[in-house]
Amino acid sequence: MSRNILTAAAQMGPITKSESRAASVRRLIEMMREAKGRGCELVVFTELALTTFFPRWLIEDEAELDSYYETEMPGPVTMPLFEEAQKLGLGFYLGYAELSHAGGVKQRYNTSILVDRTGTIIGKYRKVHLPGHAEPQPGREFQHLEKRYFEPGDLGFPVFEGFGGKMGMCICNDRRWPETYRVMGLQGVEMVMLGYNTPYGHTGEQAMDSLILFHNHLSMQAGAYQNATWVVGTAKCGNEEGSRMGGQSVIVAPSGEIVAMSCTVDDEVITARCDLDMGRIYRETIFDFAAHRRPEHYGLIVERTGAGVPAA
Repeated sequence: MSRNILTAAAQMGPITKSESRAASVRRLIEMMREAKGRGCELVVFTELALTTFFPRWLIEDEAELDSYYETEMPGPVTMPLFEEAQKLGLGFYLGYAELSHAGGVKQRYNTSILVDRTGTIIGKYRKVHLPGHAEPQPGREFQHLEKRYFEPGDLGFPVFEGFGGKMGMCICNDRRWPETYRVMGLQGVEMVMLGYNTPYGHTGEQAMDSLILFHNHLSMQAGAYQNATWVVGTAKCGNEEGSRMGGQSVIVAPSGEIVAMSCTVDDEVITARCDLDMGRIYRETIFDFAAHRRPEHYGLIVERTGAGVPAA
């Protein structure tokens, strides 16, 4: 059985504040059809693919804030995306804002799901590494209030069986943290899918902000190589409500090489044939964890949370 997955990263240009979810879904469906026309089996959409990046504003009205979240997936507006996926026989990764009432407690998450070729959800992930602030920062043209609008993810970094391999998910800032890839790498992940909305000017340090695209690729390429996995990174980018966001969506091989990259800051589909067996070569040689990895000598006791304390 073939272990090649023809995969698409479906980059999105800006979503305006006034753009409806239905309009966003139509854009996603159009790119899904384009990906299928190129023979793809899997398409990776971006983080918060249904709305504008609302954490850039302080929103104090509870009803207004809730309007950006999904209470069910699929729901009436997103159902056409699932129906089209089933019709085309095409799987997808989708990022969105989730409003949960589990156990009668209202909680908000930055979430992604993995949907198979029958339109069935086979995996769910909630963003762990939330950037930004919980309170508005003075002097900023745009805020970054993810810590105010989302809870840290409570599902860990699971790996899911699908598309003939072991699939993992993360979201945006997760890509910068080596633990993200390593936790999935220890589970034998073969493809990591992630969407991102990354604004320029986030740190307030011009020298650092000028490297936004370099750091974007650096983190994904390192994560791919060091964990012998494909990484598909899909941006929402361009000038969204006056906030400039980085693009350069990529598909990265287990070698760390970029094999496909977008060249616009608009809706754009890039594709690559991803051989899942390519990662096996690296896992059996350079990154044979069982043979070469020695956590007992690292001098840290690694707790379940990923935090470390010096060994006695």
